[in-house]
Amino acid sequence: MSRVLMIGAGGVATVAAFKIAQNADVFTEFMIASRRKAKCDKIVEDIHKAGYKLDIKTAQVDADDVEQLKALFNDFKPELVINLALPYQDLTIMDACLACGCNYLDTANYEPKDEAHFEYSWQWAYRERFEKAGLTAILGCGFDPGVTSVYTAYAAKHHFKEIQYLDIVDCNAGDHHKAFATNFNPEINIREITQKGLYWENGKWVETEPLEIHKDLTYPEIGPRDSYLLHHEEIESLVINYPTIKRARFWMTFGQQYLKHLEVIQNIGMSRIDEVEYEAPLADGTGTAKVKIVPLQFLKAVLPNPQDLGENYEGQTSIGCRIRGIGNDGKEHTYYVYNNCSHRAAYEETGMQGVSYTTGVPAMIGAMMFCKGLWNTPGVHNVEEFDPDPFMEQLNKQGLPWHEIHDGDLEL
Repeated sequence: MSRVLMIGAGGVATVAAFKIAQNADVFTEFMIASRRKAKCDKIVEDIHKAGYKLDIKTAQVDADDVEQLKALFNDFKPELVINLALPYQDLTIMDACLACGCNYLDTANYEPKDEAHFEYSWQWAYRERFEKAGLTAILGCGFDPGVTSVYTAYAAKHHFKEIQYLDIVDCNAGDHHKAFATNFNPEINIREITQKGLYWENGKWVETEPLEIHKDLTYPEIGPRDSYLLHHEEIESLVINYPTIKRARFWMTFGQQYLKHLEVIQNIGMSRIDEVEYEAPLADGTGTAKVKIVPLQFLKAVLPNPQDLGENYEGQTSIGCRIRGIGNDGKEHTYYVYNNCSHRAAYEETGMQGVSYTTGVPAMIGAMMFCKGLWNTPGVHNVEEFDPDPFMEQLNKQGLPWHEIHDGDLEL
C-alpha cells in the first residue's frame, strides 16, 4: 500500500494523475489538492470518464500557507507528497513535510516571487533536516530537470569512465495554432527565458546575455532548429555529481514569432515582476480604487492557458543529452540519448499537450521509484544520485521511450 498526495491541478498535475491512475497496483491511496478544489474534482472526473477506477480524494489547500498544509498532511497522512504547484511554494511544502513526517518530490527548484532567479541552494539547505528526520526529498523529477539527469546517470553507469562534455537539448517542434502561448505556466516560463544565460566551463560558471548564444541543431525526425543557450537548474547539480565534466550547457529551441512577441512583451513592460499601481474602476460604477498588480501576473491571466492547448496541438518534442567523454574502453566516444513525444498522442491519452506530458510522466515514475523502495535514501537528493536503471525501464513502459545514438555527430 502507498498513500500519495499531489499538490497542483495544472497540465503537469493532470498528466501525473492519469499516470498514477494507470498504475493503481503501486498507488493504492491518492489525493489531489489545490487552491481550487473544483480543478481537482475535474481531473478526477476526466480520469474516471477515461475508464480508470482508482478512488481519488480531493482537497482545497493554499500551498503558500504552512499551517494549512500541515493540517492537510496530518489528516490524510501521505507517505509521499508530490509537489506540482509553483516553484515559489517548494519551501513551504518542504517545511510542512518535515513537520508532518512526509517524504517529498518536485519537478522544479525553488525561486523567490520577487526575483527572477532560481538555484538549488535554498532546497539543498534542507539536507540535514531531512536526513535527521529519516525522510527523502527528491528534487527535479520532471523531464528537464529529471529525465535528462537520469539519462546522464545512465550514461555514466553504462557507457563512460569520464563524462567530459554535456549538452542538454530541448526542442518543441509542435504547433498549437496560437499567435503566442507558453507551454507551461506563462509566469514561470517568461521569467526563465528572459534572465541571463549560464553554463559551466573549466571549473567555473560563465554568464551570457539573455538568448545571446544560439545555433542550429538537428533533432531526430524534426530536422534543424535554432537553439538558444539558457540557464537551467539541472546543470548545477550534474557538475557537482560528475566532477569530470569540463563543460555543461542547456539549449532550447524558439521560433522567430515567439521571440518577436517576447521582445514586445519586454519592451512594453509586461514581463516586469515588481508591483505597479493601477487605478481600477469599481465594479458597481461608483468610482475607482488604487490597486497594485504585477504586470507578468496580469499577462498570465490574458494569455492562453497551457492546459487548453492540447486539442489542436500538432508535431512533437525532442529532448535529450548529447555527451562526449572517455568510454569504458579508454577511447573517446559520443552518445546521444533522447525521447520524442507526440503532442497528439499525449492529448489523446491525458487531454494535455506533450510539454505537460513529458513532465508529468517522470513525476509519476519518480513517485513509483520511491513507493517501490528503490529511491528512498534519507536526505535531499537530485535524481542523478539514485540508480537510473529502474527509472529508464519505466520510461519505456509509461509512454516516454528513449533512443540512443552511439558515436554520432553531436554538432556541439
